[in-house]
Amino acid sequence: MKKILTAAACAAVLFSAGANAAEIKRTSANPKSPILTSVTIPAGSEIVMLSGVSAPPIDPSKPANSFEAYGDTKTQTIAALNVAKKNLEALGYSMSDVVRVMAYVGADPKLGKMDFAGMNEGYMQFFNGNSRTARTTVQIAAFGVPYFLVEFEITAAKAPK
Repeated sequence: MKKILTAAACAAVLFSAGANAAEIKRTSANPKSPILTSVTIPAGSEIVMLSGVSAPPIDPSKPANSFEAYGDTKTQTIAALNVAKKNLEALGYSMSDVVRVMAYVGADPKLGKMDFAGMNEGYMQFFNGNSRTARTTVQIAAFGVPYFLVEFEITAAKAPK
């Protein structure tokens, strides 16, 4: 009986050690790309999803309802991701916990199309190297607020400990 209990205890320790070792797996076909091929989140992970995050006005001296008050695509990307960072930190997460980003980009009136390069430049200030994410980027026809150029939906996850 003692051997059975000892074996059961050893199995429980080994099983729980394996469960504790679960981690979020980030894979990439191209190590130079800021975008991952996939993210695998293990069972039991805690996941948080932020609603669409956009930039606050950056220049209060400009008219509130203007692109000048909010900046160009790169500026709005940085400002919006700083808002996301603050929101995540309030929930006990960090930007390195972000696993997926859905980026909505509007047409820059100065370019007549989305400024993909500007969005990517701002994005890379937050997500590069080991903190890359799965991401989808789409150009949209218009935002509910006409002077917005970007909005991000963000999913972050923490593996079980």
